[in-house]
Amino acid sequence: MIPENLVQRAEEYVDSGAFFAELSAMVAYPTESTRPHSYLAVKAYLDEILVPALTQLGCSVAEYANPDPSGGPFLVGTRVESPKLPTLLCYGHADVVDGHAGQWSNGRDPWTLTADGDRWYGRGAADNKGQHLVNLAALRLLLAEQGSLGFNLTFLFETGEEIGSPGLAAFAAAHREELRADVLIASDGPRLDAATPTLFLGARGGVRLLLDVDLRPDAYHSGNWGGLLRNPATTLAGALASLVDGHGRIQVPALRPPGLPDQVREALTGVAVGGSPGDPVPDEGWGEPGLTPAERLYGWNTLEVLSLGSADIDHPVNAIPGRARAALQLRYVAGTEVSRVREAIAEHLAAHGYPMVEVTVHRSFPAGRTPLDDPWVDWARTALEQVTDRPVAVLPNIGGSLPHHVFTDILGLPALWLPHSYPGCLQHAPDEHLLGTIAREGIVLAATLFHALGQAPAHLPLPVPRSA
Repeated sequence: MIPENLVQRAEEYVDSGAFFAELSAMVAYPTESTRPHSYLAVKAYLDEILVPALTQLGCSVAEYANPDPSGGPFLVGTRVESPKLPTLLCYGHADVVDGHAGQWSNGRDPWTLTADGDRWYGRGAADNKGQHLVNLAALRLLLAEQGSLGFNLTFLFETGEEIGSPGLAAFAAAHREELRADVLIASDGPRLDAATPTLFLGARGGVRLLLDVDLRPDAYHSGNWGGLLRNPATTLAGALASLVDGHGRIQVPALRPPGLPDQVREALTGVAVGGSPGDPVPDEGWGEPGLTPAERLYGWNTLEVLSLGSADIDHPVNAIPGRARAALQLRYVAGTEVSRVREAIAEHLAAHGYPMVEVTVHRSFPAGRTPLDDPWVDWARTALEQVTDRPVAVLPNIGGSLPHHVFTDILGLPALWLPHSYPGCLQHAPDEHLLGTIAREGIVLAATLFHALGQAPAHLPLPVPRSA
């Protein structure tokens, strides 16, 4: 069991305001990877926040240029206590999405952390500065308590997760030896809900698609030419309905997963989605029939229309437009074959009478999942349930996306995610916030995992280290 005084110190760190003050300093850096001119803020965040934090943990620190010119630098902190000890790899990302200044409620500034009860508002508070601060603080408290961690530590920070992690896979492949570890424990994404401690084991992948129906450069009077000229908007609407029907059900077999594995179905039994204050209510009759909401969100694929337009939607005129466009996204689970997504959609549309619809893959990122029966999963759940008074939800993956595949497929690690946020945190939107109660519990949970990794008590032995 984790020492009671370590639990008390973790809770006091939040209760005293020290965590809030440290996070406030982090949020003040506008590290928007979506804006090229933010390079100076990103570099300052690495040099002035993360390098001192890693140095305080006794890490040697190295910064690396990104092999992809579209991405920012990487930072690696390394602490080696003994070659005989297990090695933990941690991960976080320093970048945030656009701050949306001027769009926050009550005149809030995205770069100033402000508290309203349990909600701490600021860009990056939940995604991902608050989350990697929880883990840095837990490691720092553990080191102060014991004088050592009891394991070797490697902490990897990237600066482009919000733009698809450019260069991360290539960097990991080129630095396999430096990033060698026995397990990844990291924090990003949301819990199942605000009240439920959660482990998730992967992320869905995504493919962004553009459908273009570009038929003519001009618009023509709908009275003079209606019924003679193909309408691109009508054509696009029909094409979309052939891909995903009006109830959210995917109509293209190649875009569906091969099935719902029994292990995934069992893991999701009894899992309830939503229900926290501010959450939308899942719509009845939407999505794949025969599945529970949890199975649709965590175990299945969805094809979503992100935007759809033709001509001037707000100020229409009596003319047949010349062009229509839609942006779609396929969210897919591990096991789905996506190498021919564009071809599969184009072939499907042609077979349904829409060869004039041009299909383009705009952007993609892979899915990944640590097996539910990996021994590290049971080890982590057992450790966490010793310190919390509630069951720990273990999800096969989250509904969103993370560079999980880099750690499992390239580095060959079991990857466990302990999130310190919740679905209603409004990440990527104005009014992003971290819940103080989750931060308080999160430091205790993270310290518990790290303590169990370093102490390996007889009742909770570590899985056989891969380095062995």
